[in-house]
Amino acid sequence: MDLLYSITPCARTIPFAWNLLTAGYIEQSIYGVVASTLCLLIMGKLLEPVWGSKEFLKFIFIVNFLISVCVFITAISLYYITRQENYLYMPISGFQGILAGFLVGTKQIIPDQELSLLRLKAKWFPSLMLLIAIVISFFTAESAKYLPTIIFGTYMSWIYLRYFHRKPETKLRGDPSDDFAFSSFFPDFLRPVIDPIASIFHRMLCGRFETSIEAHGYTLGGAPLPGSDPIEASRRRERGARALEERLAAERLATARSAEELKKDASENV
Repeated sequence: MDLLYSITPCARTIPFAWNLLTAGYIEQSIYGVVASTLCLLIMGKLLEPVWGSKEFLKFIFIVNFLISVCVFITAISLYYITRQENYLYMPISGFQGILAGFLVGTKQIIPDQELSLLRLKAKWFPSLMLLIAIVISFFTAESAKYLPTIIFGTYMSWIYLRYFHRKPETKLRGDPSDDFAFSSFFPDFLRPVIDPIASIFHRMLCGRFETSIEAHGYTLGGAPLPGSDPIEASRRRERGARALEERLAAERLATARSAEELKKDASENV
């Protein structure tokens, strides 16, 4: 069943194009199903209240499709470069690309929120996940089945959120803030090197979009467009932080109630 709906370029995907839509939702082990489900529930509680249900589902669908297309093209390209047929017949599937995208979304809405266990800010979650996946790939051949989806999941999610994601409160698209630039995925000392390179690809891929925005001066009736300045980015972070705090408060309340019920039951039994 998993082979039928996974990306297997020569054997399945070419005759069955729906693989590009289904591969991201098919896990090849029960452990993957459990892990992906838990991560979806946890990240969904954080992102869905900020983005809205419609945009949350749209993000999953669009990014999943883009990941599959990129993985398919990469596999075909690697075959023509290396002439190794395993690139054509290796089934690739899994939700890890979308999970990587959720980390990019977390970086966008609560970049300065710290994970108490690691003392690590949320803005570094995508970069850390990529680094760990790349390091592990040097020690296991199985990495070929998940590393491409994580890499493309991170990059496609950033492109979608950076240029196309529609904000439900303003109906505007994208996030042009400097805090969400491509170079923000790298340490500070690398940004002077990354920024010029990223700007070249930015002008190549999004030059028309940028020119149109600049022609209007990021203004609407003389006022800056919402989302085109740091104020809107700050509001988005506040909403994300508020959603996170509400979820943590609800969990603490549920834990406290559970503890009180246990104490009450114990006292009654005595």
